[in-house]
Amino acid sequence: MTEFLPEGRRLAYKENTAALQSARTLMQAAVSGAILEASCTVCDAEHNMHVDLGCMKGIIPRSEGAIGIESGATRDIALISRVGKPVCFRITKIDETGSEPLAILSRKAAQEEADREYVSKLTPGDIIGARVTHLEQFGCFVDIGCGIASMIPIDAISVSRIVHPANRFSVGDDIFAVVKGRDQGHICLTHKELLGTWQQNAERFAVGETVPGIVRSIEDYGIFIELAPNLAGLAELKSGIKVGDCVCVYIKAIIPEKMKIKLIIVNCCDDGCVPLEAPYFITEGHIDRWVYSTPDAPKYIVTDFSE
Repeated sequence: MTEFLPEGRRLAYKENTAALQSARTLMQAAVSGAILEASCTVCDAEHNMHVDLGCMKGIIPRSEGAIGIESGATRDIALISRVGKPVCFRITKIDETGSEPLAILSRKAAQEEADREYVSKLTPGDIIGARVTHLEQFGCFVDIGCGIASMIPIDAISVSRIVHPANRFSVGDDIFAVVKGRDQGHICLTHKELLGTWQQNAERFAVGETVPGIVRSIEDYGIFIELAPNLAGLAELKSGIKVGDCVCVYIKAIIPEKMKIKLIIVNCCDDGCVPLEAPYFITEGHIDRWVYSTPDAPKYIVTDFSE
């Protein structure tokens, strides 16, 4: 639903810029109940958010800054961290009692509408758009609409294991995710199911090719090298190699029935080249069940969204 985009996506829309042109167009937006977006310039000592509307100043009172602020379920850092960034809102009124008109705004009202009309209707398996807001060791936090937060745990980002979400994402990235379920009312997400099965990824490579990869782990029996976010191969141990290195690898064998790719490390890539980026294999609709494994593989990897 385009009306409930992650914050930052609406800023340049012509409908948004048109509504911010004058006091008259702002009043029209207030009457229609449109959700708008503009940049937060200051969060004052009382944690009211000041917004630059272009034609006039706006303010989001602390109590209207986000769902859960008044109850304490949402911490004030959720307001402070929006300084210098776009925020969505609905206009509640335009106060003309002072020397200059001031638009009174509510971000909470926009979030409540998004929750009621969009988020509450999401079901496990639904594919949605999101924007990365910050990264922690344990997962990637995203905005799924109007500043409503969700998280992708690190082990749900890709099949190929990473040490930190920053190995895969950057703040501000627009991504896709799959609804996994709900936890205490919050949407839980996963991501790896959109990056293709083992077979889909392996078909992008051929025996005899030399390609770039990233060293993801070093074990006693070999070195795991990521060729794509959902595909890794195993190379023999080689001195001077460390986790995170970009390496050039020769593809010695591709074995679908064992879900194995045998590699030979040719050399380190000093120019910092990265593996072929895997596109999203799915970006819309709904998934009931996703099977990563090949039919005869001894290890069965599946996500069942119908459970």
